[in-house]
Amino acid sequence: MADSSHRKAKAKIQIIAKDGKPVANTNVTVNQINHKFLFGCGAFEALPYTNGVTVHNGNGSLTKKLGKETDRAVMEDRMNKWLDLFNYGTLPFYWGGFEPEEGKPNTEQLMNAAKFLKNKGVEVKGHPLCWHTGCVPWLMNYDNATILKKQLERIHREVGNFKGIIDMWDVINEVVIMPIYDKYDNAITRICKEHGRVGLVRKVFQAAYETNPSGTFLINDFNMSSNYEILIDGCLNSGAKINTIGLQSHQHQGVWGKEKQDEVLSRFEHFGLPIHFTENTIVAGPLVAPEITDLQDAHYDDDAATPELEEMQADALEQMYRNLFENHPLVTAITNWDYGDGAWLNAPSGVIRKDGSLKPSYKRLHKLIKEEWHTKLELKTDADGFIDVEGFKGKYEVLYADKKLSFDLTDGAKTLKVSE
Repeated sequence: MADSSHRKAKAKIQIIAKDGKPVANTNVTVNQINHKFLFGCGAFEALPYTNGVTVHNGNGSLTKKLGKETDRAVMEDRMNKWLDLFNYGTLPFYWGGFEPEEGKPNTEQLMNAAKFLKNKGVEVKGHPLCWHTGCVPWLMNYDNATILKKQLERIHREVGNFKGIIDMWDVINEVVIMPIYDKYDNAITRICKEHGRVGLVRKVFQAAYETNPSGTFLINDFNMSSNYEILIDGCLNSGAKINTIGLQSHQHQGVWGKEKQDEVLSRFEHFGLPIHFTENTIVAGPLVAPEITDLQDAHYDDDAATPELEEMQADALEQMYRNLFENHPLVTAITNWDYGDGAWLNAPSGVIRKDGSLKPSYKRLHKLIKEEWHTKLELKTDADGFIDVEGFKGKYEVLYADKKLSFDLTDGAKTLKVSE
């Protein structure tokens, strides 16, 4: 039997009026307005919405300006649907798209998107700070010592510039394959070969931590073999300041059932660190052939999705969210990688269709997050203005008369005062 008690907390809340007296014997509504758990999605949508540009899904680069009013209306609709489901968004900081010309990063555009999301109560993560794929070509003009210097400077710059707006980062991405990556020559593979996986990880995490000591910093990988476990173990033993483990779960070649999810987690939970499912993809389409070893080489036809496959996607997505949320306390975030169909590989992997209509997967997740895992209580204060609240951890509003007060329900919140 599933048990979500680890996602809940209890507290005695005392409501104090403006004159300092308790609000006694009063009917109040307590309503959850945000989860502590991070229900996330790729937030690439926020870039065209806040900057009026289209975004290249491959490397996150900002391209031509949006023009027509219809484009704006479509974006408005898509963004509102995004915000109605998710409280956590990943923004693209792929170096090749973020700073195509050295010294001219797209900081302003990313800041616009990040501030917009944060103002909507969304936790924002930058992805990624160091990665061999999507790296900038101009970095190849330098020797290895200079490449490393510029990589560390880049981390200091981004983590510093966005501190307080983005305090969560995928610091390094796909390190298991990084030094042996041979699809094309690139600057980051060069320095990973020279310094080794553990050596490079330690350096990049140190740079991030120096800039924002209270930040949430992830190592992230798609390789779920023992190689990733061994790498994390070696990095932690070397003093690398990893404080969250990122697991990618792109399921284009087969859905991870409960058995696979539990098996993978059993090998990473022993570190005792929070675990994020950083890039989760379940496709409403045919599986990619097993002989394709790099998903970048896969491509879907426009009519790959069917109603039956969309229902199967929703079933698999619901099962996974239930298992991770209800049975695995160390899992603190799930990011559905694609918001809309066709975003990556032209795959029908989103929760909305290309025309913006809601898929069964969107409706299923909405029912879970906004109904089943949502707390709303009708209570009455006692003579001293107290109410007993038990619910899912997160942000709450207390409503009575024409007043609206707020509080956070967390593990440590045993007795709280909220005042007008």
